[in-house]
Amino acid sequence: MLTYAKPIAAVTGALALAATLTACGGSSAASDAKTVTVYSADGLKGEAGDGWYDKVFADFEKKTGIKVEYVEGGSGEMVQRALREKSNTQADVIVTLPPFIQQADSKGLLQAYEPQGADQVGGGDKSGDGKWTSVVNNYFGFIHNKKELPAAPKSWEELLDAKYKNKLQYSTPGVAGDGTAVLIKAMHDFGGQEPAMEYLKKLQANNVGPSSSTSKLAPKVDKGELLVANGDVQMNYAQARSMPNLGIWFPAKGTGRPTTFALPYAAGLVDKAPHSENGKKLLDFMLSEQAQREVSAIGGGFPARKDVKPTDANAIELAKLLEGVEIFEPDWSDIDKNLKTYVDAWKSATGS
Repeated sequence: MLTYAKPIAAVTGALALAATLTACGGSSAASDAKTVTVYSADGLKGEAGDGWYDKVFADFEKKTGIKVEYVEGGSGEMVQRALREKSNTQADVIVTLPPFIQQADSKGLLQAYEPQGADQVGGGDKSGDGKWTSVVNNYFGFIHNKKELPAAPKSWEELLDAKYKNKLQYSTPGVAGDGTAVLIKAMHDFGGQEPAMEYLKKLQANNVGPSSSTSKLAPKVDKGELLVANGDVQMNYAQARSMPNLGIWFPAKGTGRPTTFALPYAAGLVDKAPHSENGKKLLDFMLSEQAQREVSAIGGGFPARKDVKPTDANAIELAKLLEGVEIFEPDWSDIDKNLKTYVDAWKSATGS
């Protein structure tokens, strides 16, 4: 039986502008314009236009007449972009993974707004002051090539084997949400910062090198260029529809139980958003029962609302993936406070 913990969730990707931004700075001058700008971690928009975002944004525009302008990148990348634009705000809504949603809040990038339906989101999956709310739940994981490596590795230690040299890659901590998740899980599994960094220093001998985009690792694994990479359950499950060689797995330390933690896509209304009313409407729509019921069937993720319990084939398969996996809850306040220290320690250990 699964023990539920707060979600995290991952996401990275090269910066991509899906549409020309038309938002202008200020909070009210263009508040009635029929547009809303979303800065988001990648993973929810399908490469073939078949992702959860694709469906939700299209339905939202049809219902409201408001067009979604979409900008995608790594979790940390999106927060840094919004921070640079703080004096001339461009984004209305930001969607990113922990600990970057907490980072956005601590840097004053978010304003309080509790979307309709947020009362059905667990207390650990939203901020106490209404600054952000999870819209899609998710879990950290790894992927392997099922054709070249039919049996997934069981432990972190197996990845030190010479057969993984230049066949293993993980996204960059501090830039990518899922890359940061590698640090969080390693520190949990190995019992602290120092032993985790000792391990990652050894693993560097097999690592291809940095990647700002977690989503771009999956095609390399599917083609066999890599045997193993990091990712997250929602993104990789959705990618597997067009990448049949992807298999999802969770490393354990030694002979222990495999572990993971929740990595939700968390959304907040940007402070001084140029189209704040439209941003509120979009947040309401993403948490609507209709959109939440499509999280698993279309997006390959887990609903954020507790009262939405999907029974589609994807939901059943996703539940099976987590059977026997220990789900732990990171100390997000500590990670938010000490993230730079942990990333600097990783850089020092790996020479990155």
